Amino acid sequence: MNTKSLRKQASKLVLAIALATGTAMVAGHIAPDEAHAQRSKKKKKKDKESEPKSEYSKEWREAFVPLQEKFKAEDADVSALLGEIEAVVALAKSGDELLQTGQLIYNAGIGINDLPMRLRGMEMMIGSGKVPAAAIGQYNFISFQLADNLKDYQKARTYLQAAIDQGYTRQDLTAADLQVAMAQNYFNANEYPAGLVELEKAIEAKIAAGETVEERLYDIGFSVAYREDIQPQVYDYAIRRAQLFPDTENWINAINLVRVLNDLSPEATLDLLRLSRAADVLTDKQEYIIYVETADARALPQEVKDVIEEGYASGALDREDTYVSDQYRIANDRVESDRADLPELENDAMAADAGVRTVAAAASAFLSYGQYDKAVAFYQKALTMPGVETDETLTRLGIAQVGAQDYAGAQETFAKVAGERGPVARVWAGYAGYEAGGM
Repeated sequence: MNTKSLRKQASKLVLAIALATGTAMVAGHIAPDEAHAQRSKKKKKKDKESEPKSEYSKEWREAFVPLQEKFKAEDADVSALLGEIEAVVALAKSGDELLQTGQLIYNAGIGINDLPMRLRGMEMMIGSGKVPAAAIGQYNFISFQLADNLKDYQKARTYLQAAIDQGYTRQDLTAADLQVAMAQNYFNANEYPAGLVELEKAIEAKIAAGETVEERLYDIGFSVAYREDIQPQVYDYAIRRAQLFPDTENWINAINLVRVLNDLSPEATLDLLRLSRAADVLTDKQEYIIYVETADARALPQEVKDVIEEGYASGALDREDTYVSDQYRIANDRVESDRADLPELENDAMAADAGVRTVAAAASAFLSYGQYDKAVAFYQKALTMPGVETDETLTRLGIAQVGAQDYAGAQETFAKVAGERGPVARVWAGYAGYEAGGM
């Protein structure tokens, strides 16, 4: 692009800036004779004596006005005028002088495609104290954009925060959008935890304003937290994305994230697979097989039988697979006698001298048969007994409460789980919140 074309672009922006500030200037506008006339006129009107007066020194005017004329010329060579611009800068002292000089510098920066120069001009205008209150937010936002492009992230966020504090918005830019920009600024500066805090502010601002929270914001949060291994935020973003955009892929990703980031025991893995089943996203053949192996057809025959039948119905399991068919046969053969033993097991677990293993076994059995109220009662009893596996029992109590549709109780229970089962309980709590219709 030639200098002439750049000059035309700069001319347009001069007008835009001038209109925004209400300080459009033409050559001679501040010439001595007109300035004197203006002062005389003001003296005659007492009601205007209190109005702020423009202040331009003779030395500054004598340098600025000729330069402005040169700058406005169609064939102006902006690069050749840089020395004269610096001379005007050296003379600018009052707020009015700084504002006008800053405008000239900003537009000169556009003319020669110089971002630092444009930012310098903006900073001079803001520092002048003469930018109208209605425009100061816009000027701070422009300064943010320039500093951000220059990778001066600390300075950029200072200007962005000023724009936010001043309530700057426009038709295509909401307050929440500015908060998203703040988060991205921190991410660009490799300050990821702080960026996630700002992203959460942006999401909360959108919710408070009744705006749609785009899925991409949760994608961004999840991607950053996953890449930088920031916990527990990585779980939170995955879970909230699944809650708000509950397709199969999002729930699978949230659940599998726990398996990827943790070395789970077989029993903890079983409880995670139970969530996949509850959320109707158990689709992988290998996961079905792990579920069957861990649940054990001899220990939990009804649950294994049900899972295999679901796998057959969905097509995830092959009826010709001998391992699966053998487990199905074992489970099917065991169900009748196992179910017949439930009343005796219940009585034993209710006895005053029942041990924790008996009570836990009864709770586990009733959970596998979908008798959730009884499972809840026995898990709660087990938690009061010495020797109980607290985190495992709490996890399964929460699962039973979800089955019983006590979602609030389940969330409260899952919040108490610690250790390796903490992430398992966290995603289960997210599912309970989703089922309850909330977060």
